[in-house]
Amino acid sequence: MRVSIGADHAGFEQKEQLKEHLEAEGFGVIDRGPDTDARVDYPDFAALVAEDVASGEAEFGVLVCGTGIGMAVAANKVHGIRAVNIVREDFAVLSREHNDANIVTVSGRFVSPEENIRIVDAFLSTPFGEGRHAGRVAKIMALEE
Repeated sequence: MRVSIGADHAGFEQKEQLKEHLEAEGFGVIDRGPDTDARVDYPDFAALVAEDVASGEAEFGVLVCGTGIGMAVAANKVHGIRAVNIVREDFAVLSREHNDANIVTVSGRFVSPEENIRIVDAFLSTPFGEGRHAGRVAKIMALEE
């Protein structure tokens, strides 16, 4: 499975840790940057990761900024993306089961690296629940039209 990952300056350190973890777990990782913790604008990196997921280059995306909120807002502007800002592992599971989320955004400032690893692992390992949720996700996606 391929995962596209990106961050801003506030999320750079945790992006690097998450990338290392994902590679150790056997995921193919597309690192969209940045390459340092120098100040950058998060929408630029959210767009790169979201385009990877929307195009099928990657199955899922992971984005890290100070809170994760801005990344989710920006990524959701790309057609076909269902990005969720997650601060708890159980929410990651539910976002996949109920919403078929395809990008997870996490906080590099307010959530520990260990918790973010658990969040990302839960997100990537949880399948979409289908059933009654499929119709709801279809309605969400129809809002893009």
